[in-house]
Amino acid sequence: MPEYYEPLLDFSVPEHQSIMGIILSLRDPVDGEILRSTVEEMRARFPYFYVKAVYKGNDLVTVPNDLPMTVRNTWEPIRLHSEASNSHLAAWKYKGRRLAFEIHHALTDGPGVLPYIRSTLFLYLSKVTGQTFDPAGFRLPGDVIPESETGNPFSDPEIDHTKAPLYQKKPIPDFFRVTDAADDDKTVFYLKISEAQIMQYCRDYDSTPNVIMSVLLAKAARRLDPECRKTITVSVCVNRKAMLGNFNNYRMCIGEAILDFSKERDLEDLTKTCTIARGQLMLQVQPENLLWELKQMKRMLPPPSPDIARASICVSYVNSSGFGPLDPWIEELYIVTSLSKITDVLCEITCINHHFFLAFMQPFSSEKYFRCFLDELDAAGFSYERIRSEPLRMCGI
Repeated sequence: MPEYYEPLLDFSVPEHQSIMGIILSLRDPVDGEILRSTVEEMRARFPYFYVKAVYKGNDLVTVPNDLPMTVRNTWEPIRLHSEASNSHLAAWKYKGRRLAFEIHHALTDGPGVLPYIRSTLFLYLSKVTGQTFDPAGFRLPGDVIPESETGNPFSDPEIDHTKAPLYQKKPIPDFFRVTDAADDDKTVFYLKISEAQIMQYCRDYDSTPNVIMSVLLAKAARRLDPECRKTITVSVCVNRKAMLGNFNNYRMCIGEAILDFSKERDLEDLTKTCTIARGQLMLQVQPENLLWELKQMKRMLPPPSPDIARASICVSYVNSSGFGPLDPWIEELYIVTSLSKITDVLCEITCINHHFFLAFMQPFSSEKYFRCFLDELDAAGFSYERIRSEPLRMCGI
């Protein structure tokens, strides 16, 4: 039987394909042949992404896949774990100046996959530009792969002896929904906001980027339907690995903290609202809460069903830390995921080149709620650039 921290490859249903992707816009058009050779070269440094799924007894596990990972010159989706992807659980695509990497979310998460993206871009841009970049901080072929990157990300000896934490947030079963039953065309909107604006807002309102966006998204939901008395809930993604000091491991180990915004709470006092939200977040990310979650994982209890809604909105902020010497060649960076029924709206936040980039994903095409969010950005004094919108079309599996 696989260890409790190994990927749950069969945790996928037709409505929840469990795919994540990284999208970049480069300064120059993508050279497909160089990208293809670079992707194959990176196999030696990141072998755990070059895998296929097979049954070992009753368990679905990963094994090395010797076939090339596909790199296609189209934004049209394919099926992973199929002939179209050479049975890989990941694939690259590009078109014009944009390129993207999509992978089964059970294998990894944002913090786990970004080192692969950064290092692949390092090798690719070295070839394309002829420049010699400083390799410090990149993971390149020929490096020794440390145990912290591939081993147990949760080797804390206290897990087995952990007791239930003092604070455990009770679920809110009947919360505000941002849905449109007559419209199921998944859509993603891309926004760009200066880093200086958001960080000044953090200082002014006792906040953090993920808390700020959670508050503004909750205010947008209240603006959408001011008469609804249901509590708005926001699921904030939490990096469990980083909480225990492991910043290298590639495995998917994201938890959540739930923020609630009741009808009775005055959301117009931004300082108070941000402080309350940040306090709720801090209460749920204490070490004892994480260790208790891991203890439940070790007991091999099944995770929540992807068919059951858990929050109105989800916010994820992955600290991309920039791409160092590669930054001048990269214009945009987004993280996207296949939407599920777990949450209605998903906002993924990244930061590069002194700008935050937001991928705002929803399971319908109407701009009504998105425009409410833009209204809240305007009311808060943010200047932003609306980059584009498009159907959310990702690989299936």
